[in-house]
Amino acid sequence: MKAEKQLRTVVLLKNICNNYSIINHRHFRKEIIYIGIITTILSVFSINSFGANFYKNENHRFVKCTSGPASVLNTQNSIAYKLSESKNSSPLSREIFLDKLNKNETTIFNIESFGAIGDGKTDNAKAFQRAIDACSIAGGTVFVPPGKIYLSGPFNLRSFVTLYVSAGATILASPNEKLYVTSAFGANRGEGMIWIGANKIKDVTLCGPGTIDGNGISFMGKELFDSYELKPISIQDPRPHLLTMIGSSNIQIRELNIINSAYWTIHLAGCNNVVIEGINLLNNVKVRNSDGIDVDHSKNVRIANCHIESGDDCICLKNRREYQQFGPCEDILVTNCIMTSRSCAVKIGSENMDSISHVVFDNCIIKNSNRGIGIQNRDEGTVSDIQFSNFVIESNLFSDVWWGKAEPIYITAFKRADGNNKDANWRFPKGARHGKVGSISDIYFSNIIAKSENGIYVSTDSIGLIHGIYFNSVHIDIQKVTSIKGGVYDRRPSKVQGIVAHPTAGFYIENTQSAYLNNCSVNWLGTPAEYFGKAIETINSTDIHNNNFLGKNAH
Repeated sequence: MKAEKQLRTVVLLKNICNNYSIINHRHFRKEIIYIGIITTILSVFSINSFGANFYKNENHRFVKCTSGPASVLNTQNSIAYKLSESKNSSPLSREIFLDKLNKNETTIFNIESFGAIGDGKTDNAKAFQRAIDACSIAGGTVFVPPGKIYLSGPFNLRSFVTLYVSAGATILASPNEKLYVTSAFGANRGEGMIWIGANKIKDVTLCGPGTIDGNGISFMGKELFDSYELKPISIQDPRPHLLTMIGSSNIQIRELNIINSAYWTIHLAGCNNVVIEGINLLNNVKVRNSDGIDVDHSKNVRIANCHIESGDDCICLKNRREYQQFGPCEDILVTNCIMTSRSCAVKIGSENMDSISHVVFDNCIIKNSNRGIGIQNRDEGTVSDIQFSNFVIESNLFSDVWWGKAEPIYITAFKRADGNNKDANWRFPKGARHGKVGSISDIYFSNIIAKSENGIYVSTDSIGLIHGIYFNSVHIDIQKVTSIKGGVYDRRPSKVQGIVAHPTAGFYIENTQSAYLNNCSVNWLGTPAEYFGKAIETINSTDIHNNNFLGKNAH
């Protein structure tokens, strides 16, 4: 009798949307059963009913048997769909996909059943939103079919949803700037809008072998030597952040291709328990502000096995003032990633009004980048208990458009610049015109190999702000390889002079208390440039320990 009631519920729900492929009757949420809510859903989504029979298999799962191009395929362990031959489908890949979904007892919502048209021209934002909203009620998977381009304006993710992008499928951001009206930073409208958003949701997965394309070049100005010009703005910057998740938990982003963001790509603001694994995040390296992954006031985040290329920072940990209600950024693990950046591949800061601590970066490759690893503290927050191990770093010089001067490792603490510019307006506490800077302590580097056009730079203008810096088995080969003149250090954004001319040192340590160099080396390759200087240079620093160092001055 109970099973019959559940089956009647399934038959009612088939009038809500025509994309159920696999339905597990044991996992319907109670609220769906009530007729009033079903009626509300029907009125909101205006979805036509369809003719279908439901088959209950030996595993007690209800399976929709359609009259369309699919037939039920009985396998040893599961029920899957064998799709008919078509130009836009791959029977094997979809069969495997459905098999996996069935093992997870999942319900499928095909976006085309909600009106999506994969012609690369039609705005499918409403179709995506209808499918996601319906899926959130039942729990399941929003399925983006293979082989098509689905243009879309902004839409929002919901709880209990898996967004699966099939092989050959692309979700493409609309180039229409007028569509992007929700700020990525609340009242601060000068630093980009939201394309795919999520606010206070949980249990969400984005996955699949397909592509999410931010269409970044559409929002750029003229192409320059190693960057694109930014279009002039007054108050609002319409460039869309690709994915912005705020106050959300239990998030997984796996094995997707995420490309061409016009601004930040994945922004985790106040999120908890996040796994990002196996993604290819490939932005145009000439696009400014196209950060890869920004971990902002978030906790318990694991990033692994990713390939990231971005014009700005690849992976950045920070605490933005707009999201201060979420507290510190802590308990972060990053491993087995390959990164390329025009700015800083791995960065902590510069926005940090809270604390960043208990972080491990391990087993990563940074190549063809500007700055390698950077800790750039510019606000009152602190940075402590960070470990970087087993890195291979290649850092070269680029134009002054990009912060950084090929430092393989960069640690600085300076006050943010005063002023009435966009940066200062939103970085200082409300009503303040001047900022403070917090300390950097207990930072560990081990087993680092770097080939660069500059050396390691550690500096602050206030003694005591940087202390407890440990370099163990850090080896640097310094060689001139580009035509861009070196002999400079970059302290932007800061109240002190930004770009400073100074001879290149292998290790430059200024105003620092307690730094330790153990089994480290500096090697000058080729003909040393005239501005190549000392192997180790310390200025106004105390408690500097040097054990078993190999290397000599360049001249």
